[in-house]
Amino acid sequence: MEPQPQARDAHSRRTALASAAALGTAVLASSCCLPLFPFLAAAGAAGSSAFFVKLRPFLVVAAVGFVALGFYQAWHAKKCGREQGILSKVLLWFSAAIVLIFTLFPQVMANFVADLLAR
Repeated sequence: MEPQPQARDAHSRRTALASAAALGTAVLASSCCLPLFPFLAAAGAAGSSAFFVKLRPFLVVAAVGFVALGFYQAWHAKKCGREQGILSKVLLWFSAAIVLIFTLFPQVMANFVADLLAR
């Protein structure tokens, strides 16, 4: 039996949401080293980095958990015979790579982004 388009779209949206949540938590986890917006850096980088450095372990766990949730949902959809869109697949793998890079190399990524913003 072919899955209904509504079910496939809803599942694809949940996978994309899990990927986006993983990206967001990875960026927040690295915000101790990377100011998110230039105007916020001037207004309170020290305060926000001190706050997020305490939360970093929890945010990293959340980011990895959201990526794992996205992969589980993709696997479950494939197991049920539902095909995911290419955008969902690309976003899931991209978010997994970004979470891995930001988790393992936060200072390197902060320096890279700072160099890009300085141009």
